[in-house]
Amino acid sequence: MKEKAELEERAKGRLTTRTVAMPGDTNPSGDIFGGWVVSQMDIAAGICAGQRAQSRVVTVALDGMSFIRPVKVGDILGVYTRVESVGRTSMNILVEAWVRRGRIGQREKVTEGMFKFVAIDETGRSTPIPKEEDLPDYVLHGFDE
Repeated sequence: MKEKAELEERAKGRLTTRTVAMPGDTNPSGDIFGGWVVSQMDIAAGICAGQRAQSRVVTVALDGMSFIRPVKVGDILGVYTRVESVGRTSMNILVEAWVRRGRIGQREKVTEGMFKFVAIDETGRSTPIPKEEDLPDYVLHGFDE
């Protein structure tokens, strides 16, 4: 028989941000507002994309967004990111949001989606994304987990 830890799903990517869901972020049903969760995911995806691009980046699309379970007040929301693909000026970032229920309880995946970013220069025009071999070590660490 498999151990419980072996049966649990693992987050894809690396932990990029972590925050606590607060009462001010709730919808009328008392759950955390989905827009707040998407905002947290966009922040984390932007960090990941900016590091990979080594420049400013802008979100241009969200694809395949899935809200799996609600987030509750007091949950710790951890957002994991992974670069899925890189083009000349754009990239796709896989984003998963997981919670630790009530700050110490069960860990569950609550949301996932694909965020597309474009690298831009100081004038706001798209700019090429560097090749992997030209990146600093801290950028590559954890991308292939």
